[in-house]
Amino acid sequence: MKRLALFAFAFFVMTGLATGQTKEEVKAVKQSENKQELVKIKITIDGRELTASLINGAAARDFISLLPLTLVLEDYNRTEKISALPKKLSTSGEPSGYDPSIGDIAFYAPWGNLCIYYRDFGYSNSLVFLGKIDGGMEVFNV
Repeated sequence: MKRLALFAFAFFVMTGLATGQTKEEVKAVKQSENKQELVKIKITIDGRELTASLINGAAARDFISLLPLTLVLEDYNRTEKISALPKKLSTSGEPSGYDPSIGDIAFYAPWGNLCIYYRDFGYSNSLVFLGKIDGGMEVFNV
């Protein structure tokens, strides 16, 4: 089993100010495209540091509130690494499921666990997208 340490280390907010938009235009864009706001986290696994970008959703915000966090990962179905979280995350306003890809970080609501996909998988009900690992997925292929 692998130990995984997660830490929130910076907020990365995409705005249109750099392109000359007014504050009012930026506010309108943020309200209509709330998913643009990302939180970067640092993941340490077996001494190797990776980064991930988490979306601005109810479950992701709830997950961030748990950080820093150390988890023990278990392999599940040779597709994902999973670990139970200290509490279930809020899924208010989240879609009813989604189709995960390699590098995705998700929350499986029925079990209350974190999922990190190192292989592609099909659509799953009650699976909530939290974010994506920015690179270095080979560390999970053990």
